[in-house]
Amino acid sequence: MAVYFFYGDEDYNIELEIEKMSSKLNPDFKSMSYIVLDNPPYPNLINALRTTPMMFGNMLTVINSEEYFLSNKNFFDDKELEDIEDALKHNPESLDIIFVVRLSRNENKKLDSRRKLYKILAKYNVKEFPTFKTYKIADISNWIKKQAGIKGITVKDDAIGLLIEQIGNNLREFNTELDKLKLAAYPESIVTKKMVSNICISNQDLFNLTELIMKGEKDKALLEFQRLLDKKHPLELLAAIQTMLRKWIILKTKSPVCNTMELSKLTGQHEFVVKQSLEKLKHISAKELVNLKQNLFEVEYKIKSAESIDMVSEVECAIIR
Repeated sequence: MAVYFFYGDEDYNIELEIEKMSSKLNPDFKSMSYIVLDNPPYPNLINALRTTPMMFGNMLTVINSEEYFLSNKNFFDDKELEDIEDALKHNPESLDIIFVVRLSRNENKKLDSRRKLYKILAKYNVKEFPTFKTYKIADISNWIKKQAGIKGITVKDDAIGLLIEQIGNNLREFNTELDKLKLAAYPESIVTKKMVSNICISNQDLFNLTELIMKGEKDKALLEFQRLLDKKHPLELLAAIQTMLRKWIILKTKSPVCNTMELSKLTGQHEFVVKQSLEKLKHISAKELVNLKQNLFEVEYKIKSAESIDMVSEVECAIIR
């Protein structure tokens, strides 16, 4: 089979690529033919590289290798690297091996190409998975169209534009919303801008709720929260608000020293959305945003740890606290 080297800061595209390869394995033997190892020490790694699949057909081994490349520690000596190189050269025909390095988003980290392991893996099937730049609308749009096609739906161009305006470059979130839109469009397969507007929570939706909380208009905030529950489960809504609050806190704290292009990269939002948010956040302090985020985090933890009896009421209490 083959050896692959996947790296980059778009972990969702890496995940999709591995899923596509693992889907070709015999489903009856997948528990034995699909192996994932996290930064294994030399004995475990060399054993995995030399494993010969038996009766259950082809095999896929994924080696998560972040520590091999991002740690200051040298994991392998020269002799061990020679063994690794030899094992890869004589890779069994029925074994696919994928070395994976997931980089942190928006930190501009690069792999050290001087490392001997990098030079060994660079001889094989190398593929970088970078995060889409927020200003590269055509690239994001093409990804959405491709993913929608896999799901058997077609998303109209104006609907794609609204999705990008609301979500930015978060591919995992796009995928979640496409699943919802597919259900909304059924039995048809065309997704319209109106469907996106009705089903997907926008930046404006989240801002309206947050602004009402900040103004102390608790009754209106609760009504807005109830309205948004028609679009998302309470935990999904909490996650969306938390994500947006994190981005707003970055905007409030970094805007004095960063331009809108830099803020766009830091938050993964389109520059137009960044400008809109900065204007709306003029009268809200970073401290208020941090306090609200902390309150909602406590509720989210309580719900996820099964300490909450009524999750909707728990969120409402956090809003009016």
